[in-house]
Amino acid sequence: MNNKRLTDILNSIAEGSLSPTDAENLLDKLAFEDINYAHIDHHRSIRKGFPEVIFGQGKTSSQIIGIINSMLNEEDIIMVTRIEKEKAMIVKKEFEKACFHEDARILLIKQKEPEILAKGEILVISAGTSDIPVAKEAFITAGIMGNKVSSVFDVGVAGIHRLFAHRKLIEQASVLIVVAGMEGALPSVVAGMVKAPVIAVPTSIGYGTNLGGMTALLGMLNSCCPNIAVVNIDNGFGAGYMASAINQMTIPCG
Repeated sequence: MNNKRLTDILNSIAEGSLSPTDAENLLDKLAFEDINYAHIDHHRSIRKGFPEVIFGQGKTSSQIIGIINSMLNEEDIIMVTRIEKEKAMIVKKEFEKACFHEDARILLIKQKEPEILAKGEILVISAGTSDIPVAKEAFITAGIMGNKVSSVFDVGVAGIHRLFAHRKLIEQASVLIVVAGMEGALPSVVAGMVKAPVIAVPTSIGYGTNLGGMTALLGMLNSCCPNIAVVNIDNGFGAGYMASAINQMTIPCG
């Protein structure tokens, strides 16, 4: 349920084309819907401006299909994160509009294209090619939430001249998401180049003492650049969501 749908229901009551009883039935599940294995937060679009996102990891394909069916009449965008290919293919067969982004492990159902809600542009940067899956998760999340998004991949500190070749694009971004594994140095370099907020995303990519991303995480948390904030290891979704929240606090389009 979003604000537009709620307004349409109220206008229909006022015009007499929808009875109070029918409206009550439509609004009965406004807060949430209990489908036994999930309490679906239909109110989230009104409260936060974006629907509840389905975390696919640990859920069965049947559970994901059930949750999507519950959301279809209420939301224009349905997003499933961290969904394995095997599950995604089963879910995709059930919904004609479903699109699976294998590299990002995201399944999307768009009943209409998202409206661009801010003038600013989000830039997603990955240190290495191996970091791209997490970067793509951030890229798709920020885009589906109504932002202009661009990307630059494989420009880590081992070949820092590659990063500087994109300096103009980096300086123009309203928010930057920088994804890096290994020692996690790239966000500090980028943050030192710009005044915009930088969201650092440590990844679990690296050799033994990377410790599954802990070394990158601690390096980013200890950055001397004050315009850096850090999300959890491999959390591209969280980075994309936060970047959208920051970007949409700026002057709106129009």
